[in-house]
Amino acid sequence: MKNSLTKRFGAFGAIALAIACAAVAPLARAADPPPPDVPDAVTHHTITLGGKPLAYTARAGTITLRGPDEAPTAKIFYTAYTVDGAPNRPVTFLYNGGPGSSSLWLHMGSFAPVRVVTSNGTMTGPPPYQVVPNDKTLLDKTDLVFIDMPNTGFGRILGNPKPFFGLDADAAAFSQFIERYVTNFGRWNSPKFLYGESYGTTRSAALASLLEQNGIGINGVVLQSVILNFGLDDLTTAGGGDWGFMLYLPTEAAVAWYHDAVPNKPSLADWVAQAKAFANGEYSDALSKGANVPASEFKDVAAKVARFTGLPQDYVEKSNLRVPYYKFEGKLFQNRGEIVGRLDGRFKTGTLDRYSDFPYWDPTDAGIDSAFTSSINNYLRTDLAYQTPLLYKVGTYDVIGATGGWDFKHNGITQPDVSQDLAGAMIYNPNLKVFVANGYYDFATPFYETVFTMDHLPIPQSLRSNISYGFYPSGHMIYIEPAAYAQLHDDLERWYDTALGGR
Repeated sequence: MKNSLTKRFGAFGAIALAIACAAVAPLARAADPPPPDVPDAVTHHTITLGGKPLAYTARAGTITLRGPDEAPTAKIFYTAYTVDGAPNRPVTFLYNGGPGSSSLWLHMGSFAPVRVVTSNGTMTGPPPYQVVPNDKTLLDKTDLVFIDMPNTGFGRILGNPKPFFGLDADAAAFSQFIERYVTNFGRWNSPKFLYGESYGTTRSAALASLLEQNGIGINGVVLQSVILNFGLDDLTTAGGGDWGFMLYLPTEAAVAWYHDAVPNKPSLADWVAQAKAFANGEYSDALSKGANVPASEFKDVAAKVARFTGLPQDYVEKSNLRVPYYKFEGKLFQNRGEIVGRLDGRFKTGTLDRYSDFPYWDPTDAGIDSAFTSSINNYLRTDLAYQTPLLYKVGTYDVIGATGGWDFKHNGITQPDVSQDLAGAMIYNPNLKVFVANGYYDFATPFYETVFTMDHLPIPQSLRSNISYGFYPSGHMIYIEPAAYAQLHDDLERWYDTALGGR
């Protein structure tokens, strides 16, 4: 999940935030006091899966990171679920993105032994909320470790936080955490998996490469709601931004389909296939011609964009065939004074200003944020008995901004492309398996951009069979749509079996 600016503008908006923050002097802020020493909370539980009880241990606690001089630099909060009496089981490390987010979304929504109940595509409403046993947990396949990035959850940075807030620094912190975890708990010989969502997929690509270079073998990587090549997400640069408009259009088409803004609509699969073919064909050709596109072609393409998106043709023409997704969110139902969600286009709310180019909030947040935030706080403190006076930090965006922003520079490039890191990890380790999962209604990380990125990985053809795909009728958080969640779970269960290869 992202802060308010990145929620509005996508992954490139996060870069814009970093640049804007770097252009001004960081805000003065007092150093945080050292966090209290709190012992790990260890509790024992049982869940029934497939009619059979599965006993497991939950550990909520921190691991201390250290600098080159072995001085403590940060305490990283995590929650681990391990099946009792089964050493060297597979272990999966899970985390969200932002950059700046804790792992509460994956933790309370996806594959832990419990999950919070939310409404499907509508407002969940105020508390009380239900946290229930999760019959779709992946605990039957792998132990699970949910990691809160530095300065989120109950974790705190010890001293200057700025050195942690960058793509390379973040990957290094997670690499050290994983190395210390497998050392502390004797998991060096366990099959290891990474599971990142959103910017967490950026982290995973860099992290997989870094871990392998440090001698820590990885069996598989799950990339959910993917952003690897940030240059493709640019909707602002004249000419260069045309890739973004082409790659976002199938998501706009899917959301229009969901809200019945498409006349005589076919099945979702057929509609998405048509939108992809148009985006990569006629639409891409027209955009590439810039001001030289013939008038008749301009009119024809505008009519087709309007058909796919449900927007007025006149509006598409006045937008020069290029409608950024954040304008689409407000324009689709402007006559009703409603906006659709960015993280999940199924959600809708009213808006303060129906004519604004930028939504004031994301309806997805309005639909689910309270349920997740309330539940993680209650669950950790009550069910897992983690006792601390600290507040649980959902995100650390305020501190990132106060220290000058997130440093996206990677290999000397401000708009990073970590698909090169993923390709390198796959070539270095030709047994590495990758599962790619995207939702059709997700504007934060559009699914066709993911397809484009993966199709352009510089890997040998022989390694392409190591990549599996799942596309779902859902948004950014695939697991909050019940049918999509069930399918994702089943797909991952099969994928883990394949990735483990009988191990």
